[in-house]
Amino acid sequence: MAGAVAAGRAGFLADRGWGEWTTGVGLALLLGSWLLIGYLHQSLIALTVGILILDFAVQAVHVTNQSIIFAAHAEARSRVVATYMIFYSLGSGIGAIASTRVYAHFGWTGVCTLGMCIGAVAFVFWALTALISE
Repeated sequence: MAGAVAAGRAGFLADRGWGEWTTGVGLALLLGSWLLIGYLHQSLIALTVGILILDFAVQAVHVTNQSIIFAAHAEARSRVVATYMIFYSLGSGIGAIASTRVYAHFGWTGVCTLGMCIGAVAFVFWALTALISE
C-alpha cells in the first residue's frame, strides 16, 4: 500500500516538474529505511516501518525515473519502457542473487549493509547527475 501511495504522489510531483527532487528524496528515504530494517532482531516495529519506507521510496524513484525518461524520449516510448524494464529486472535479479550470497556469509547485517551500499551508490549517482544537469 505504501508503494501505491508513493507512486501516485511521485507521479503527481514529476508531472509538475519535481521529478529530480522526488528522486533525491526517494533515494534518501531508501538509505534511511535500511537503518530501520537492520533492527530486525531488536524490533519488529522498526522492521515494519523500514519496509514501508523502503517500499514507498522504491516506488517513488521508479515512477519518477519513468516520467523523466518518457519526457526525454516521448517518440520512442515503447522502446524506452522495454529497455528500462529489462535493466530494472536485471538489477532486481542481481540484487536477489547478491543478497542471498551475502546473507549466507554475513547474515542480516550483511544484507542491510549491501542494501545501504546500493542505495548510497544510487544517491551519489543521482547527486552527480543533478549537479551536471544544472
